[in-house]
Amino acid sequence: MNNILIVEDEDRLAAFVAKGFKKYGYSTVVATDGEQALEVSRANTYDAILLDLGLPKKDGWTVLKELRDRGDCSPVIIMTARSESRQTAVAALANDYLQNPFRFKELLEVVQRQIISSS
Repeated sequence: MNNILIVEDEDRLAAFVAKGFKKYGYSTVVATDGEQALEVSRANTYDAILLDLGLPKKDGWTVLKELRDRGDCSPVIIMTARSESRQTAVAALANDYLQNPFRFKELLEVVQRQIISSS
C-alpha cells in the first residue's frame, strides 16, 4: 500500500483528497501546517507528498526546502491556488505542480506517475 502525506490547511480540500486516495487503496496522513508536515515526514516514509504553498507556521516553499536539505527524496507534488508556474515549482525541487481547482483524477494520475518514476 502506498503512503501519501497530504499537507493542506483547508479541511474540506484535505478531506476530499484523502477520501479520494483511500478509495484507490492508498494510506493517507494529513498535516495542517508546515511544522507538522516536517515532523510527520521525519517519523515516516511517504511514497508521495502533496504540498500546499499557503500554510501556517511554515509555508510550502520552506517545507520543500527543508525536506530536500535533509535528503528526503519523496516525490513532492505542489497543489495550490497560487499562480506560481510549474517551472518555478520544479526549480525549487518539486516533482510536479497542480493549480487549484483541479480534478481528483488528474491529481491521482500525477501521483501514480511520480511514484512509478521514483521506484
